[in-house]
Amino acid sequence: MDHLSSAKPPVRISGKKATERLEKAQQRLLRLRLMLGGQMSGGGQAGEKRIGPPLCVVFEGWDASGKGGAIRRLVSPLDPRHVRVSQFAAPTYDEKRHHFLQRFWRVLPGAGGMAVLDRSWYGRVLVERVEKFATEEQWMRAYDEINEFERMLTAEGMILIKFWMHVSAAEQLRRFESRANDPLRAWKLTDEDWRNREKRGLYTEAIDEMLARTDQPRARWHVIPGDDKKYARFAVVERVCEVIEERLVRLGAFA
Repeated sequence: MDHLSSAKPPVRISGKKATERLEKAQQRLLRLRLMLGGQMSGGGQAGEKRIGPPLCVVFEGWDASGKGGAIRRLVSPLDPRHVRVSQFAAPTYDEKRHHFLQRFWRVLPGAGGMAVLDRSWYGRVLVERVEKFATEEQWMRAYDEINEFERMLTAEGMILIKFWMHVSAAEQLRRFESRANDPLRAWKLTDEDWRNREKRGLYTEAIDEMLARTDQPRARWHVIPGDDKKYARFAVVERVCEVIEERLVRLGAFA
């Protein structure tokens, strides 16, 4: 099954309507974030304030898929003291001396906190698999290790939301060429991006297997069609709000 096929192009939406939906979703998220941080009452006795569960939002996606723009819109309405955005690239020499999950522990949020991860532990079954930085035995074993890791986090109460930002090959090429021709954005395009594009078939196979094998009841993948950036941005914020609300309803803290 091609799990990326779920990223159907959205119904066309005007820029004005997209902006309205984004702003509405951001205000909704701000209120929910305050509830999670214990700054607003919710559930229990009248006026009672309770700290909520930790929230971790993981972003994966193609190069030039709009992860950065979506993350900025997600966190912009929030108090920067209460949300941490962490970006992960290739592990350092010292990090390679440890289990591949070790370097992610330090950025995970505690109760009432929020973290946003730009790339994550899924590098093991994506770039490390395709580029052969990990052996087949290592990346095959990683599916179970990741699933157990996420089950442990969610069993402790964490709200874990995972996004795959998807763009078509044609749109990705258009964005690459646009960056290459813009002196102010050319730095965002590297030789590695072009090399990765040449291996899109191998990456598609790895992505589809990742989505199939690590989609869990409490750690679902949400594939966001990103050819329309405006759509993708409000779709991400709306989905984060929906997942938070679903969890708070189960906890009796949201009606």
